Amino acid sequence: MQTKKWLIVGSFLLAGFSLPLLATAGEQGGLPRLLDLGADKCVPCKMMAPILEKMEQEYAGKMDVHFIDVWKDPDAAKPYGVRLIPTQIFYGTDGQELFRHQGFYGREEILAKWKELGYEFN
Repeated sequence: MQTKKWLIVGSFLLAGFSLPLLATAGEQGGLPRLLDLGADKCVPCKMMAPILEKMEQEYAGKMDVHFIDVWKDPDAAKPYGVRLIPTQIFYGTDGQELFRHQGFYGREEILAKWKELGYEFN
């Protein structure tokens, strides 16, 4: 019986650690979140990397920008159901998914989408 109890506890712990960044924006301090799922070796993903890095620095404290390499960490990408990379997922301050885009997405398009969703970053 003790072994069964530990297996159940261990399963919950493993499940918790395998869920990638599903923390709500509220748990992240109420920030909207841009999650980019791609790969370091994917050409459009590499084109987006400097854009996202700059946005992460420029909007620190206003927006959470995060990248998951789906080839290096496929388990982290599974919950998102990604079919094409890069995929960008926009989350509101409540942690709810607001919009999903597949393919290259430029800085101006990203900012325009945020504005359309009710978030303005200037």
